Amino acid sequence: MTEDRTEALVERMLARDRTALARLMTLVENRAPELPAIMSRVYGHTGRAHVVGITGPPGAGKSTIADGLTACLRAAERRVGIVAVDPSSPFSGGAVLGDRIRMQAHFLDPGVFIRSLSTRGSHGGLARATRDMIRLLDAFGVDAVLVETVGVGQTELDVMRLADTVVVVLVPEAGDAVQVMKAGLLEIADVFVVNKADREGAERMHSELVQMLHLRPSGGWTIPVLLTQASASTGLDAVRDAIETHRAFLASDPEHAGRERARREGELLDVLDEELRRRVAQRLAAHGSDGLAPLLDAVRAGTVDPYTAALRILEDAPTLERLIGREE
Repeated sequence: MTEDRTEALVERMLARDRTALARLMTLVENRAPELPAIMSRVYGHTGRAHVVGITGPPGAGKSTIADGLTACLRAAERRVGIVAVDPSSPFSGGAVLGDRIRMQAHFLDPGVFIRSLSTRGSHGGLARATRDMIRLLDAFGVDAVLVETVGVGQTELDVMRLADTVVVVLVPEAGDAVQVMKAGLLEIADVFVVNKADREGAERMHSELVQMLHLRPSGGWTIPVLLTQASASTGLDAVRDAIETHRAFLASDPEHAGRERARREGELLDVLDEELRRRVAQRLAAHGSDGLAPLLDAVRAGTVDPYTAALRILEDAPTLERLIGREE
């Protein structure tokens, strides 16, 4: 795609053209070469949306919670973006659950934009693609971005670190609160939701979580533990209120600015990592080994270890410049 066409696409997206937003999201998901230019262009239009991460074990009702929260936000005339991180189809690489059939009530609502993001077996790149999707929705003008993950593995925890407020959804069948602690959820949760509260064990899990949270430092924020029956739209207003209260807390938290500085620095390192890797791979594919054939052959043969080879490349300024220098 030419620079002029990319710029035109961004301009249309900033004017709230949904088709342009969808096309830009496809470029983001495919990690297109135009990605750095696109994100640089939209960055100045971001920073207004509140990002809410929703995670928890499979079957906990995350999609139903997201659907209900969307309804609550739309009732308050808030524009909502939803990024649903789905498992990949082993055949197509696409998202198995598509655009979340369970959210179909919002498909025709112009104030809601839903996009599924396939994991495609990826780990490190998933968080970066999700962050870029969030930025596009932010620039598009939504008030809140809901990020729903497929589970509570390491990849999902990494994605959740992109959120301003993390909602952890649990059900009584998920096990006791000790399992919650082992999964690392106490460290990332800002709001706990015990869903399907009509089932046996819900009150016990609620009590255990409250007791465990009393034993850990609060850091100024008291994590609420809420009971819901999302399928019946019960308790969702309390979840929305807790999210809004946490947003207000962040605005007044003196440590929030420091966390944002660290987050931006981490983003810079992520972008550098991805862009350098892309350039090196592209140059090697386009120009062969570009003088690195003996070293690459030695690495492939196992006579030189990758660490030594990497240091030799990094310390050879002309070779490094050819690999990562400005693209023609």
